[in-house]
Amino acid sequence: MAILKDRKAIIIGDRDGIPGPAIAECVKTAGAEVVFSSTECFV
Repeated sequence: MAILKDRKAIIIGDRDGIPGPAIAECVKTAGAEVVFSSTECFV
C-alpha cells in the first residue's frame, strides 16, 4: 500500500542536508506525483 498514492508533492531539499532529488525519489516510491523539486541553501 502506497502512503501517498494519487497525491501531488512539492519537494524542497537542503543543500547541507538531504537534497531535493533524493527526497523526490522517496516520495515517488510512496506513490505520489512530484510536481516540483528543488534544492536550496538555507543560510
